[in-house]
Amino acid sequence: MAAGTNKRDFYYDLPEGLIAQTPIERREQSRLLCMDRVTGETEHRRFFELPEFLREGDCLVLNDSRVLPARLIGSRETGGAIEVVLLREVESCVWECLTRPGRKTRVGTKLVFGDGELTAIVTGVTDGGNRLVEFAFDGIFLEVLERLGKMPLPPYIHEELYDGERYQTVYSRFIGSAAAPTAGLHFTHELLDEISARGVRLCYITLHVGLGTFRPVKSDVIEEHKMHAEYFIIPPETAETVNRVKAQGGRVIAVGTTSCRALESCSDGRGCISAFSGFTDIFIYPGYEFKCIDGLITNFHLPESTLIMLVSAFAGRENVLRAYESAVRERYRFFSFGDAMMIT
Repeated sequence: MAAGTNKRDFYYDLPEGLIAQTPIERREQSRLLCMDRVTGETEHRRFFELPEFLREGDCLVLNDSRVLPARLIGSRETGGAIEVVLLREVESCVWECLTRPGRKTRVGTKLVFGDGELTAIVTGVTDGGNRLVEFAFDGIFLEVLERLGKMPLPPYIHEELYDGERYQTVYSRFIGSAAAPTAGLHFTHELLDEISARGVRLCYITLHVGLGTFRPVKSDVIEEHKMHAEYFIIPPETAETVNRVKAQGGRVIAVGTTSCRALESCSDGRGCISAFSGFTDIFIYPGYEFKCIDGLITNFHLPESTLIMLVSAFAGRENVLRAYESAVRERYRFFSFGDAMMIT
């Protein structure tokens, strides 16, 4: 696709009632739209049928990041409710945060959470208007967060989540994400065991999802959009597995756009990857030449988002928009708690 692509090229109409507000009762019962990225042909299935589309010698690459219960509800010491969402730790006990209402959290404002179990003071303001907040507590901060924090659900979800584990993948291990790698929410331990039994290798990367994943593309010309950076790790054993699968003619299938971005960020021209830890701000949109992945499992994404642009780069914009139109007609559930696609 030529330079100067307009973000409106990635728009589709979505009835608000199709935005999933709660998780489906059983993870693997979600729907699965399977698409051939060459022909654009689609098939409507269920996620538990995924193993039928995998081959012995393939590998799935999953993101084992765990969501930080980063949303804290408390009050200002002088009175009045306050909501704080942790974004990233700047230094020990000091976090860059979103605060609501922002005008009530000036530098020097003291905050209280959980009857004083956790206290904080606003120490600064970033260039982007976020607050720097220094926390004080007894014990281990992550344990305090597990008791007091709530899941930082996306802004389009308005229902309360009563079981925080439903916004975690069953294989999540390393805490640090501000949002779930949602393509993995459909897997159960039993389904992963079935996939392994078919001779499909499972390997893991860790990419800590930032709230920038929900940042809208403000530039009409998508090439002008500045992508957010996210920290990721590719362990040596994952690099070895992926490279062996590629060499033996198997397919590398990324579970989620996060796994895709991690793999593509450190692939050479032959699709081989190396162990790595660091940040990526790769922006994948039509015209990008994929080096590593041969398949993608992903949820349905917001219109005009960087994520639908990535999927369009992999499967073709026209194919993707037709598939999305089909999913709307068939009343699939959309976004984080919604249904999935498999593209090969």
